[in-house]
Amino acid sequence: MILYTKNLNLYYGNFHALKSIDLSITENNITSIIGPSGCGKSTLLRVFNRMNDLIEGCRVSGEVVFDNKNIYANGTDLLYLRKKVGMVFQRPNPFPISVFENVVFGLKIHPQSHENNKGRFLDIARECLESVLLWDDLKDKLGHAATDLSLEQQQRLCIARLLATKPDLLLMDEPCSALDPIATSRIEELMQELKKNYTIIIVTHNMQQAARVSDETGYMFLGELIEFGKTKNIFTTPKDKKTEDYITGKIG
Repeated sequence: MILYTKNLNLYYGNFHALKSIDLSITENNITSIIGPSGCGKSTLLRVFNRMNDLIEGCRVSGEVVFDNKNIYANGTDLLYLRKKVGMVFQRPNPFPISVFENVVFGLKIHPQSHENNKGRFLDIARECLESVLLWDDLKDKLGHAATDLSLEQQQRLCIARLLATKPDLLLMDEPCSALDPIATSRIEELMQELKKNYTIIIVTHNMQQAARVSDETGYMFLGELIEFGKTKNIFTTPKDKKTEDYITGKIG
């Protein structure tokens, strides 16, 4: 177990967005969070690196334990947390700089990386681009603008940018929603490779995708985690009627 929540509640002002969430994430697994729009999936994902802190009026109670520490305890080092818990968004968001500078960006903002050794940075850039299967395509284009890449390449680049800071946990918020089916398939294959070294939590509206890529799945509805378990069981023998209704298309 790399992360767990205990009686997690989150409020936006008076709105109770997450309700008494108890969840455990297994290391080197892919965990999918599914459910209808507005049910709290992305909000839950953003809890894990405290991105909701940026929203005015947001408050959290309960525990979120990562690396054996409650990340909502006083004194939490948010820079370190976001180094260890990286996030990929719905649409690729490469910075408007070169491919190389995108990959090593995080290395330049973390204290332990201030040595700015260009040779070492190149080694890391190569390692990260190889991890996302981009090195062969981009090794002669490291100085080119990242925004000129295809959407699939941009999403892979954003993942490589996270890998450079050696995170333990990758959060993916609908990472294939802007991609065509072929690119989606390739990103899903990449996830399977990445889970050998990383733990991944993915939010997806695509139930087929959840069934294909994840080891465990949680179904959320109206801010509650209705059911959580092995993906095969969730999709074939759900225990809760609400889960069954969503899986079979009766609600959603």
